[in-house]
Amino acid sequence: MFTGIIERTHNLLNRVKSGNNIDFHLSSEINSELKVDQSISHNGVCLTITSLDEKGYWVTAVDETLQKTNLKNWQKGDLINIERSLQLGDRLDGHMVQGHVDTLAQCTSIEEIDGSWLFEFQYDSKDRNLLVPKGSITINGVSLTLIEAGEQSFSVTIIPYTYHHTNFATLQLGDQVNIEFDILGKYIQRMLASQLQ
Repeated sequence: MFTGIIERTHNLLNRVKSGNNIDFHLSSEINSELKVDQSISHNGVCLTITSLDEKGYWVTAVDETLQKTNLKNWQKGDLINIERSLQLGDRLDGHMVQGHVDTLAQCTSIEEIDGSWLFEFQYDSKDRNLLVPKGSITINGVSLTLIEAGEQSFSVTIIPYTYHHTNFATLQLGDQVNIEFDILGKYIQRMLASQLQ
C-alpha cells in the first residue's frame, strides 16, 4: 500500500528483455535502505526488488504489467517516480494507493499558469464514473486532486514542488501515463454493478 507521495526519482539505467518480461535496472542513492523482496511503486506500479548492486537495484515487469502500463515505453535515462510502501504508523499525506494501475491516459495539454502547471489527459470514457471533481486520482504514482472531470478528459494542477520533484517536469504532449483510480470509487462501482444484476 502506498500514499501517492513521491519520495524521489530514479533514473533507468538499463532494460533487459527476458522472454515476455523485462528486467529494469534503476539507479538508487538509498541502496543501503533497500532489500530484495521489497515492494516499491515505480510510476505507480508496484514492483518487487529482485537484486541489488553497487549502482542500484533490479525489478521485473511481467507481460501483463507491460501491456497495461507505460513501463513498456521506458527507455534508458528516463526519470521514474519512486515511493516505498507505507509503514504502520506513517502519516497518510496523499490517499490510499495500491500500486495496481487501472488504465493509461494520454497527455493532451500542458499549460503554465503563474508558477503552477495545468495538465490535461485524455482517457477512456468507460471510466468516467470513477472520476469526481475534487476527488483523488493517481498519475504515474502521484496522488493528485482532480480539477475537471469530463466525458473523455480530466485535468489536474501541479504545484512547483511536485513539478520539480517528480517526472511531471519531463512529460510531453502525447506521453502515456499510468492511472490508478481511487479505490473507494472502484468499490462503490462494483457494489452498484452487483445490485443491478
